[in-house]
Amino acid sequence: MKITSNFDSGNIKVITATDPLNIQLEINKDHQSDFFQWFHFRLETTPFQSHKLHINNLENSAYPDGWDGYQAVASYDRQTWFRVPSSYADGTLSFEIEPECGSVYFAYFAPYSYERHLDLLSWAQSQEACQLETLGETLDGRDMSVLRIGGESDENKKTIWITARQHPGETMAEWFVEGILHKLLDDEDPHAAALLSKAVFYIVPNMNPDGSARGHLRTNAKGVNLNREWQTPSMENSPEVYLVLNKMRETGLDMHLDIHGDEAIPYNFVAGSEGIPAYDARLKDLEDSFKAALLVVTPEFQDVHGYPKDEPGQANLTVGSAAVAQEFNALAYTVEMPFKDNDDLPDPDYGWSDRRSYQFGQDTLAAIVNVVDKLR
Repeated sequence: MKITSNFDSGNIKVITATDPLNIQLEINKDHQSDFFQWFHFRLETTPFQSHKLHINNLENSAYPDGWDGYQAVASYDRQTWFRVPSSYADGTLSFEIEPECGSVYFAYFAPYSYERHLDLLSWAQSQEACQLETLGETLDGRDMSVLRIGGESDENKKTIWITARQHPGETMAEWFVEGILHKLLDDEDPHAAALLSKAVFYIVPNMNPDGSARGHLRTNAKGVNLNREWQTPSMENSPEVYLVLNKMRETGLDMHLDIHGDEAIPYNFVAGSEGIPAYDARLKDLEDSFKAALLVVTPEFQDVHGYPKDEPGQANLTVGSAAVAQEFNALAYTVEMPFKDNDDLPDPDYGWSDRRSYQFGQDTLAAIVNVVDKLR
């Protein structure tokens, strides 16, 4: 029996793994940070033998409430990820499995590998409407890439930015973007045609490639939470935000969606900019119009459960969507998806999944059609 995490986005610490009915594990912290919650590892063992795995010390994880009702995901082929019945008590997540094959992978959510990220960029830039631009490098020397879709920005077109995966363990965000790209670059899709006649899109599929490859939950290579860097980003601590924000200033911006996942709340929801100093009736109307459209487009979205709304003037302007809304006086939303399941439409076999994230991205793109004429 062998347990390893020596691969892209791998993260686990083996405490003891001599008895298949008593495998004891812990999760490594993000580098130079106290955040931890993401795990991803492979178990090599004898098929059709019962195994009991325990991940400990989770009362000290980034979001302890996220473990209640959570079910781990597993895969034999790294393509289909299914839920493994799990229980949480006293800081320990426990789950049992009789693996059908000699090798099985486990993860906090369906991983989105760096290789798949590179494949997505390569496929997108091969489409006629898309151009790939490298803005600079991360601290580990990886490319910070943005895809421009729909030609150059000009005064006759709106400029829409979509960023994803500032928090690298929130892999559903890049699955969401993959869905958007496949729809937006489909030359037979009516929503795409309607949008590209009126808007230019700038899409960053992965804001944190270093943290993604390192198996981090929330931070970059230096242990910095990128979604608290938008007021004063720097090339020394947060080049990812620094480079993207400078590009936003170059292109201008009329709408911004920042895509995330939430560990504890089992619903899809959005967080707006009602607490920024610049918030006014126009921004409220844009927010309400977008939410109303999304409610019509997909039953996966709801507007009852989510984060408490900020009081006027009390927004945290270090957060991406708030900072962008304030600086550009634009519609800016943080879009949140669950790690667990959508309790409005539960799926006991897969929970909230990579495939549902992909579809939610496509549905969100369709909803943008209803607000694009109101922007600016």
